[in-house]
Amino acid sequence: MGKVFDAIDPNLRSWIEEQPLWFVATAPLGADGHVNVSPRGHDTFSVLDPHRVAWVDYTGSGVETIAHIRENGRVCLMFASYGKRPRIVRLHGTGEVFLPGEATFEDVVARHPEHPSTRAVITVDVTRISDSCGWGVPIMEKTGERDLLRLRAEKKGADGMAQYRAERNARSIDGLPGLPLESAESSGRRAETD
Repeated sequence: MGKVFDAIDPNLRSWIEEQPLWFVATAPLGADGHVNVSPRGHDTFSVLDPHRVAWVDYTGSGVETIAHIRENGRVCLMFASYGKRPRIVRLHGTGEVFLPGEATFEDVVARHPEHPSTRAVITVDVTRISDSCGWGVPIMEKTGERDLLRLRAEKKGADGMAQYRAERNARSIDGLPGLPLESAESSGRRAETD
């Protein structure tokens, strides 16, 4: 049923890019730490080459993915088809976090629509690519994207977003370092261009 791929070939890349919803799973090294699974959407995901992917990471109420990747790099991305043809694809690998001003951040962000909630870019060097049947995943129809993140970020403004990240994104729920404190000037650079 399942297949392991040597690389993300053009057909697989096209399928991945068609999926409107995907998930990222990470965990801290400590046995008592919390495993995290986060849904992702919007136009944020890029296949950079056959063994490297990236996404634009928006500000959220937590910072688990970033904290876990900064601690140990382990990550698994899962894409599932919600259309007529069932399929699940998993990308295992090692992640890295890039912040505003770093070349990789700027490159990946430029590939996607600007968003005032952008806080980081995460890349994954993919070491295992596999698929499975997906027969247990329901068929669903996408009716649209939510605009709540954009509206909240625009309402808060650059200073408000910097303050929010300082309060909510500095540490994971297990106390691991998340985002470094930022100046309102650096966080607002993209928000002001929207």
